[in-house]
Amino acid sequence: MAKIPAVLIFGPPGSGKGTVGAKLALTTSLKHLSTGDIFRGIAPSSENGKLIASYSSAGKLVPDSATAQIFERFIKGLVDTNKLNPDKDMLLLDGIPRTPDQVDLIKPIVDVKHVFVLEIQNDKTIVERLLNRAKIEGRKDDADESIIKNRLVEYREKTAAVLSKYDAKIITRVVGDNSPDEVFCDTLAAYVKFMKNA
Repeated sequence: MAKIPAVLIFGPPGSGKGTVGAKLALTTSLKHLSTGDIFRGIAPSSENGKLIASYSSAGKLVPDSATAQIFERFIKGLVDTNKLNPDKDMLLLDGIPRTPDQVDLIKPIVDVKHVFVLEIQNDKTIVERLLNRAKIEGRKDDADESIIKNRLVEYREKTAAVLSKYDAKIITRVVGDNSPDEVFCDTLAAYVKFMKNA
């Protein structure tokens, strides 16, 4: 299978990756792919479903090899059913890679062209956003403050290190503390600029 071009949307939990990603997919030709959505779509009674639940319920990341295998299987399924054309489409990845090892594991599948990082300086903002999201969407992993804090530790210790695996020239940082509309507009502007120079 040919490598699929991709851009990454990156940031701590609650930075608005999913919201911005979905809006970008509606307003550009990008195909938004959220590993969170993929994981939540797996039957909880299946082997992978049980594995995912055992980690996410503690605020921990699913092991790299399992994440990469599920991701690769999902991508192949999209290509096989003509929902994704490696020659024409560009993916917008949200939630993968989450560790430096995942960067290497997904290299045979995707060719990362650019990384957009939504940055939030204040943990309080993140905790408030996630607790609020839990009320609206009923997501259990967002309802417990101790799990949220675990996820932030995991993000800082593992996920933030992912950025060091990419050339600084392909990374654009966006202020994530602003309103959702401002964050989206800033990310869209950064994407348009990237496409002009691509």
